[in-house]
Parts: sequence; structure tokens; C-alpha cells
Amino acid sequence: MDSISDFLTIIRNACFVKHKILIVKYSNIKKNISNVLLENGYILSYKIENNKIKIALKYYKKESVIKKIIRISKPGLRKYCKYKNLPRVLNGLGIAIISTSYGVITNKQAKKNRIGGEILCYVY
Repeated sequence: MDSISDFLTIIRNACFVKHKILIVKYSNIKKNISNVLLENGYILSYKIENNKIKIALKYYKKESVIKKIIRISKPGLRKYCKYKNLPRVLNGLGIAIISTSYGVITNKQAKKNRIGGEILCYVY
């Protein structure tokens, strides 16, 4: 079972039905992805309590800020990228979340720091 795909699907479905808050089981990678989403303004906040992550989704004019969240690297086919070939999502308007040896960061931060890694997902 792919926990990252499940996490992204829960976020996608919660945005679709306009939930304000969602609760998922805690894992380190989910916390790191939530942190990247918070830093880039895609969610309002997240809180960790009782081995669960509580995420407050962000809306603008009754529409979710997250339009699409797409899993790229899957357990059956991992996608790795060098810093020179990092993808631009929606011509720079979206972000790619990348797992590197320095932690989970966006494609913009990875390009700035000149590090590559596994492309986890696209968010826009």
C-alpha cells in the first residue's frame, strides 16, 4: 500500500467536497509534505496530536486553493531527476514536491540549492 498516494487522495477528495479540516494517520513523510504545502500557501495550518495530523484546508472565494494534486513517483515506477532537469509545473505557477537527501522540498528550492531527488507529486 502506498501511504503517500492515499494521503494525496484524501486531500484531493476533501478539497472536492469542501471539507474545512481533515485528519490522517501520522507519518514523517506526511508531516514533511504538509509542511511544504503550508510554506507555499496551499493549506492554512496543520497540527500533530495523538499520532494523527490535522490539516486545515485553504479556500478562496469558496474554491479550494489546491486545484490538482497529482502523484508522480509510484512504488512500481520511481521518478528521479537531477537538478538541471527539474520540472516546471504549470509554467512556474505550481510546485513539484521533491524528496531529497536534505529533506522534502519544492522544485524551486531544489533548483536553487542545486540538488535533485525523487519527484513525489505536483500541486497547483
